[in-house]
Amino acid sequence: MTTIVLVVHMLIALGLIGVILLQRSEGGALGIGGGGGGGGGGMFSSRGAANLLTRLTAGLALCFFVTSMALTILARGTSQPGSVFDGVQTEQSGGQSGEGPSGSSVLPQLPGSTQPSAPVSE
Repeated sequence: MTTIVLVVHMLIALGLIGVILLQRSEGGALGIGGGGGGGGGGMFSSRGAANLLTRLTAGLALCFFVTSMALTILARGTSQPGSVFDGVQTEQSGGQSGEGPSGSSVLPQLPGSTQPSAPVSE
């Protein structure tokens, strides 16, 4: 079931991208998207096509949100309840702050380099 919803979700996402790219730019900030388009108020005039693309975008966006919520519900139903942080094990380090549990630095060391000594206030 999850696989089917995921495939439908991906197809909707690709369709949404295509429909958005087909729409004409209204801003004209870069001088693109202007010009062209026949007159009249027919279905395939520039105004009719814009209305169709706008409605199609809204419909695909609604379907995208519905499939997103469905995937979330399906994923939540298959996992154990609780937080992702419940499985994290914490270790008390005996060293200084910034050091790992074994007392070594958590930062990677370059070969041949020595760790600089700095005064530590305790």
